[in-house]
Amino acid sequence: MSIEIELFPALETNYGVLIRDTATGTVAAIDAPETGPILAALDRRGWDLDIVLITHHHPDHTDAILPLKKKFGATVYGPRGEKDKIEGLDHLVSGGDSVRIGETAFAVIDVPGHTLGHIAYHSRPEKLLFAADALFSLGVGRMFEGNPEMMWEGLLRLRALDPETRLYCGHEYTLSNAAFALSVDPDNAALKARAQEAQNQIDNGEPTIPSLLASEIAANPFLRADDPAIAKAMKLEGAPAAEVFGALRKAKDNF
Repeated sequence: MSIEIELFPALETNYGVLIRDTATGTVAAIDAPETGPILAALDRRGWDLDIVLITHHHPDHTDAILPLKKKFGATVYGPRGEKDKIEGLDHLVSGGDSVRIGETAFAVIDVPGHTLGHIAYHSRPEKLLFAADALFSLGVGRMFEGNPEMMWEGLLRLRALDPETRLYCGHEYTLSNAAFALSVDPDNAALKARAQEAQNQIDNGEPTIPSLLASEIAANPFLRADDPAIAKAMKLEGAPAAEVFGALRKAKDNF
């Protein structure tokens, strides 16, 4: 591996992530949820901060941008579609663009829905995906701004990545997501195994991420909206996948 990763909690349920390119020593933060935990993580590893990669405009992912820029002079990349909602962006990126962290390239993927301009960062060689609130372990983010069609299309882009990709998401929601997923898909052996694994991780004081994309494809109902079994569970047999996805998201909102 040419990337080191430091994962740490922030705010109430957020995760902060630092990544370091070992060839160059370049360090980046994925989102900027809370200044104190980010500084503590940097100090713990003895790293300085060079780059911040922002996924979307919500304050629990952006509040530390300006303090980090002031302290480190870090360069900040963020979603082109949300440039008017995020203070401190230096470079605007969207799907098809690429960002380099030292010698490691990260492709930008459009994943709208949670917010209209939400993006994810993906390194194919390192098999890493930083999806923030677009895709959680066993769930997805609330559809605050988009519609089911656009969010489903974004998830299909993520589902098409190498199944061995490690998914880092923005929050520790796996157990609550598992409870909903099991209510929809109670006979799914992969889901039951993942739910038990997550419970064991929490019981041991461990994070439930990263998760493997292969596991999400098998167990996460939101990535299976085109599976007839999920459509049947939602009483939408024969319906378009985006409609099934929308029904799933609405059901989760009310769960």
